[in-house]
Amino acid sequence: MREFNFQEIDPEGQDTLEVIAKADRFNKWMFETILPFCAGSILEVGSGIGNISHFFLESGLRITLSDIRSHYCDVLKNTFSGAKTLEEILLINLADRDFENTYVKYRETFNTVFALNVVEHIQDDRSAIRNCRFLLKKGGKLIILVPAYQMLFNNFDMELGHFRRYTKHSLKSLFVENEFEVIHSQYFNMIGILGWFVSGKLMGKKSIPKGQMGLYNKLVPVFRIMDKITFQRIGLSVIAVGRK
Repeated sequence: MREFNFQEIDPEGQDTLEVIAKADRFNKWMFETILPFCAGSILEVGSGIGNISHFFLESGLRITLSDIRSHYCDVLKNTFSGAKTLEEILLINLADRDFENTYVKYRETFNTVFALNVVEHIQDDRSAIRNCRFLLKKGGKLIILVPAYQMLFNNFDMELGHFRRYTKHSLKSLFVENEFEVIHSQYFNMIGILGWFVSGKLMGKKSIPKGQMGLYNKLVPVFRIMDKITFQRIGLSVIAVGRK
């Protein structure tokens, strides 16, 4: 696993975010999946270039955006500076070893904290979940989406700086260890497993092909139905929601 300097621009990560940014149907699917659990004062951890953020803002929901990289925070400011329901844009590092002192201003501030494809980038994932809990009000909800199944770990994961992939059981365990009541758990995006395995495992590619993502995006309505038919029992990602 190569070392990442989070103060530097992240070319591999940004390329991936820009490819996914064009997958509007996919991003909306992810947004609509977590939306029922979002309420009150919302914090997005790891907003990146705002692929999910803009759905919240367009829906009139009050939200604070954040990222670990100042470069992405600058992008967010340039993109959403005029948004009426944008509260703040913060530089937040869930891996900060002195998190509670660094972010004491935001202790028990939010009703909802969500992090999509973030925790797998953090070596000490238990501390990351604990730090999210620190930011939540009593009764607040934490929503985490991470990659599923270690057997799918491939060049994509390594290039993006992933430490691991998860199952429903391993992700729920992180919540329980940090005194969350798990109120929802599911897999997400079953058909994505095929593309991830073929491109990343069999073909050895290091980034998501634009053409593949474009085709996938067109077929999202079909894939959403497939997830419902299989009751979210398998998927490329796993989601857990916990109550503090």
